[in-house]
Amino acid sequence: MSTVVASDLDRTLIYSAAALGLTMPDARAPRLLCVEVYEHKPLSYMTETAAGLLDTLARETVFVPTTTRTREQYGRIHLPGPRPRFAICANGGHLLVDGEPDRDWRRTVTARLTAECASLEEIRAHLLRTADPAWLLKERVAEDLFAYLVVDRALLPETWVKDLAGWAEARGWTVSLQGRKIYAVPKPLTKGAAVAEVARRTGTEQVLTAGDSLLDADLLLAGTQGWRPGHGELADSGWDAPHVTALTERGVAAGEEILRAFIRAAACPGRVC
Repeated sequence: MSTVVASDLDRTLIYSAAALGLTMPDARAPRLLCVEVYEHKPLSYMTETAAGLLDTLARETVFVPTTTRTREQYGRIHLPGPRPRFAICANGGHLLVDGEPDRDWRRTVTARLTAECASLEEIRAHLLRTADPAWLLKERVAEDLFAYLVVDRALLPETWVKDLAGWAEARGWTVSLQGRKIYAVPKPLTKGAAVAEVARRTGTEQVLTAGDSLLDADLLLAGTQGWRPGHGELADSGWDAPHVTALTERGVAAGEEILRAFIRAAACPGRVC
């Protein structure tokens, strides 16, 4: 039986310099591998140990990078190991097969969004109307599927995100605060649904998952086993599920531990290892 491994990327397997969480003395810090460059500057990293683990994992399982990033943003990442056959971008809005968007999947997603939630235009208009220019740095639309704001966290009112989440909930959307970004995403647009499609196409019964944010909750619930790091929205909120292991490791060390857990679990499908 093959194993599908679907993992979030940012702050789960790969980390910006600010998110590395290197708390040890400098002389004991792990060697890092840059896996993303943006505007001619290194942006995202994993440890060299994690890189070796990922290479092993990707050769032994159906490894599926699973991200809220757009296709363009995902394309900047160069992960160790063989090129994944499947990748999930835009929080499940795009299923890439051998690097190309799957049209059947996109039609399925579009039909659900049209039937089940308010339009992107309505949500975006509300975001722009209620956001304060004092703390709003940027406003973006991703793949014509969802919207996000880049904000100054120090100036962001504590209640603004909560109020936005309540307003969006009634319209079939969910809100997630990740670092400096506030995401507004339609509820039908999920990583879990896209991962279930990959499992269906591959005939896989064991699905291993990992993620750190509220947008990863459905991904974790879609797996037979899952792991979340000791940082992020899920850890901060105390989110858990019976089949999901809450790790104590934080930062880039959590990325290593997640990959070790994936490899152990893939070696004994159908059992908790």
